[in-house]
Amino acid sequence: MTFHVSPPSSATPAVVVTNLKRTYGERVVIEKLDLRIERGEFVALLGESGCGKTTLLRALAGLDPIQGGRIAAPRRPAVVFQEHRLLPWDNLWRNVALGLSAPDARARAGAALVEVGLAGRLDDWPRNLSGGQAQRVALARALVQQPELLLLDEPFAALDALTRIRMHDLVRELVANHRPGVLLVTHDVDEAIALADRILVMRDGIIAFEHRAKGNPTSIERADLLAELGVLASHAPA
Repeated sequence: MTFHVSPPSSATPAVVVTNLKRTYGERVVIEKLDLRIERGEFVALLGESGCGKTTLLRALAGLDPIQGGRIAAPRRPAVVFQEHRLLPWDNLWRNVALGLSAPDARARAGAALVEVGLAGRLDDWPRNLSGGQAQRVALARALVQQPELLLLDEPFAALDALTRIRMHDLVRELVANHRPGVLLVTHDVDEAIALADRILVMRDGIIAFEHRAKGNPTSIERADLLAELGVLASHAPA
């Protein structure tokens, strides 16, 4: 069974993954993977290209089938991709309200746009937005669903450095306000340290290393993570 929806409660984690297996034909991409993310916990996932990070995220999102194991979550999560994936033929509030059937959908979309710093832009169009603004709308669209689990697939990778810093601040604020569990897939070690409570390094389809982030990147902490990624020798004391 790919996705088990659990009844929500304050004690229910955002997601629990047990013994997950994912294959592409004969190739095993993920095997015997366990993962638990609590509500309000921010987890970053690092790893080399092809190690299975995005495969795991797509499985958690219910976008791809799994060949073994179990994914248990209170409800399907919300996803923000590297590309904003806004519909160019719809204005901003309709993009944010996509999937909402409530009569107050426009009002809820407007409130979400205010939260991401785009007040008064309900009737604007995606073509008028910068890259950072488009990703703000994508975040609003995800959070208006009030998800227990928010999946972020390198959403800031294409942004310039200053915009990325502003987006980091915004995400911290949004996560503090809404308290979803978060899984961020990223190649940026500093981004992982700055944002996450817990950092996982994935290698060959398994979680090979776990680190509790301090929130303020130090040279030793950064070097140790880069060592786990095969970039530098570790500077940690023996």
